Amino acid sequence: MTIFFGPSAHGLISKSKMPVGSQALNISRNITPDVVLMDALMPNMDGFETCRRLKENPAFIDVPIIFMTGLSNTEHVVMGLNSGGVDYVTKPINTAELLARMDVHLANARMARSARSALDTAGQNLFAVDRDGNLLWSTPQVCRCLPDTCHPDFQPIRAKLAEWLSHNPDPGHQMQLNALDTQHSVEYLALMDGREYLLRLKTPQNKSSATAALRERFQLTLRESDVLLWIANGKTNREIAQILDMSPRTVNKHLEQIFRKLGVENRTSAAASAIRLLATK
Repeated sequence: MTIFFGPSAHGLISKSKMPVGSQALNISRNITPDVVLMDALMPNMDGFETCRRLKENPAFIDVPIIFMTGLSNTEHVVMGLNSGGVDYVTKPINTAELLARMDVHLANARMARSARSALDTAGQNLFAVDRDGNLLWSTPQVCRCLPDTCHPDFQPIRAKLAEWLSHNPDPGHQMQLNALDTQHSVEYLALMDGREYLLRLKTPQNKSSATAALRERFQLTLRESDVLLWIANGKTNREIAQILDMSPRTVNKHLEQIFRKLGVENRTSAAASAIRLLATK
């Protein structure tokens, strides 16, 4: 287990003239630890600001930061938790209690990472932002597609998301993100807990190339690949029938063949298989 120490000059923080907080930020660009033990009192940049800066790095979204300090006032505890810490332990430290707390936070972090990875595997490139466009969390694939939140390239994306969300878009509404090198789009899904906007990052894909990929991978006919593509886009049988100018009964017959060729039993599993494939293209 990798532990990233924030206080004084211990652990990964070397004894140099660079402020401890700045050293921590530099190290975080190359190393993602399992847990961070953070002191509040550090020269130049205190632990609260260091914690906030670390949490701007998408790689640190699930990394638990535990404050381990002599400051015991309620004000400081609140500052530590508001800056992104998951726990606040005051000195003198009870080692057994600290290790027990670490075990709990590490288990929670592993579950959160597993959930995001599962969404990635299913091709669901999801992320959440607040009303101001600040990134709250994202699946690993979105992290790879979006610039680092502390990078200048993310600022126009944040501003565009904030402006778009201020108009209260309906679920399913999409917006182009022209700030990225490729023409990604963002789909609005839902408002969670009154403050967290759930979004899906959609990669550009030519319809003909998508159906060709489905045909090749699953040995489908042209019409079967068309039906599967629209299933993956969340369309009902009736909607697919209208789009492809065929009867709902014909759509059902195509679905029977699609299920057989994909080795699945329902449209949800078929859609997941298609989404996983197209997400890699």
